[in-house]
Amino acid sequence: MKYLLALLALVVSALSATQTLYYGGDILTMEGDKPSYVEAVLVKDGKIVYAGKKANAVNNYADKTVAVDLKGKTMMPGFVEPHVHPSIAAIILGGDIVAPHDWDVPDGLKKGVSGHKAYLARLKESVAKYGKTDSVLFIWGYHQLWHGDLNRDILNKISPTKPVAVIHRSFHEVFLNDAAIKLMHVKEEDYKGNPQVEWERGHFFEGGWLALVPRIAPYLLDPKRYKKGLSDMSTLITKNGVTSVAEQGFPESSFKMEYSMLKAEMAKNPPYDVYNVLNGTQLYNANGKSNEKAYEWMEKASQYDTKNIKMLPKEVKLYADGAIYSLAMQMKDGYSDGFKGQWMTPLKLFKEQMNFYWDKGYKIHIHANGDLGIQRCIDITREMMQRHPRKNHQLTLHHLGYFTAAQADEMQELGIEASVNPYYLWALTDKYSKYGLGKKRAQNMVPMKLLLDRNISFSLHSDFGMAPLEPLTLAWTAVNRMTSEGNFVSQDQKIDAYSALKGITINAARTLSLEDEIGSIKRGKRANFILLEENPLKVKPMHIKDIKVLGVVYNGKLKLLKTSVNK
Repeated sequence: MKYLLALLALVVSALSATQTLYYGGDILTMEGDKPSYVEAVLVKDGKIVYAGKKANAVNNYADKTVAVDLKGKTMMPGFVEPHVHPSIAAIILGGDIVAPHDWDVPDGLKKGVSGHKAYLARLKESVAKYGKTDSVLFIWGYHQLWHGDLNRDILNKISPTKPVAVIHRSFHEVFLNDAAIKLMHVKEEDYKGNPQVEWERGHFFEGGWLALVPRIAPYLLDPKRYKKGLSDMSTLITKNGVTSVAEQGFPESSFKMEYSMLKAEMAKNPPYDVYNVLNGTQLYNANGKSNEKAYEWMEKASQYDTKNIKMLPKEVKLYADGAIYSLAMQMKDGYSDGFKGQWMTPLKLFKEQMNFYWDKGYKIHIHANGDLGIQRCIDITREMMQRHPRKNHQLTLHHLGYFTAAQADEMQELGIEASVNPYYLWALTDKYSKYGLGKKRAQNMVPMKLLLDRNISFSLHSDFGMAPLEPLTLAWTAVNRMTSEGNFVSQDQKIDAYSALKGITINAARTLSLEDEIGSIKRGKRANFILLEENPLKVKPMHIKDIKVLGVVYNGKLKLLKTSVNK
């Protein structure tokens, strides 16, 4: 407590100083293949001007300086979250959460629930507490393996007059009751022939959900709830030491609405930046189903940049197979229990889009989960490399729920990189061992050691809310490979703590082509840091996720967390 109050006093002093010196703790730079520390870091005008021996900093930099003694605490680069969705976060946090596992959100702990009767009881409670007749209540977190069957008739009985939309845990599906269908003017004839719409069940999934989202955007992005959700998102980002986030696939539904509300939130100057990878599929649909017109729009997107919102140039997001949480990812050996793989983008269009943006010199990011979906991406990349070779293209596959050693070999050969979600293992292994995948595949999800052994650059991401927006939790899962039921699985795929930290710092920056600006402590880079109670490399692996975040330094300005001060 005294340490934190002393730091707080230094924040005030630093406002009048021309530079700030950090020293006296473990300063982990994240530079290089092995842990590297410096004694001191000097910051001026939001940039790192020196990192090295303290004596050299004191003797060679004569400007007025505020010295911040870390008193044995740990400082490292601010965490980089390379795949999160502010728009999805705003919807989830602006509505209600009834999910299989606990969720720690600014409004308090949303307790997990399992079992059909218990789930329906919680839905009734949610409708009673939050439901209104003139707006749609979005409730996120349903999963059939924990909660049993759900359909339009069940929702009608629970809520006959209040509009309700239950969003699947995957965020790739939704169930609507009659009141929601009526209020949002959703018409059956608009979805006839769509194989991913079950009208009688009120069920829209994968491509059907993507087709529905633009039509219901005014309700999905209800300004009052959405703004609250974005504010809560900012709270989670800062609380967990993140100083840079990337929206992978912007916009989700409506550029005008999403951008205007994101801009309003970022105008509050929270201590983080938002980088947007533009959504090739959504912009294709919004521009007359033309890749060329979507591309023309992307080339002008920098006009929407602000001081803390950036449209990443020459980068695009595309979509291969379905969601792992829906057991809709495409698997070579299929599924048990009636589950079926889905393609998010029709295969012909997907191949056209990959080739189109490849030829335009874009860095391509692809949502790909199952080994069949991943193989599709690999095969097309191989064809493109033969037709039009590109060096250092850094095509990046995102999520990688399940893949093989042979596919990792192909990724290495072709220069394909990765951004993975290790939380899948924690949340899904126990259930999927019994249903859908079977024990062998379920216990070997997200095998990161296959990537590490081949020197394939990979980052870790939450894809909020597919995982909590907690980088240390992601690192903890990658290091320990423990499931939600306490089972330690596929221990041969554990990675070391330093490699896990690279996945939430310098490698995460590389995923966004920002490794020269953020992600490590090096002269010339931005002064974005995180202050931790303990050094993740010096604690027991099982303790990593419980390390307290004390504060962040963003563009050279120190912000202590109130929760840490109170503790």
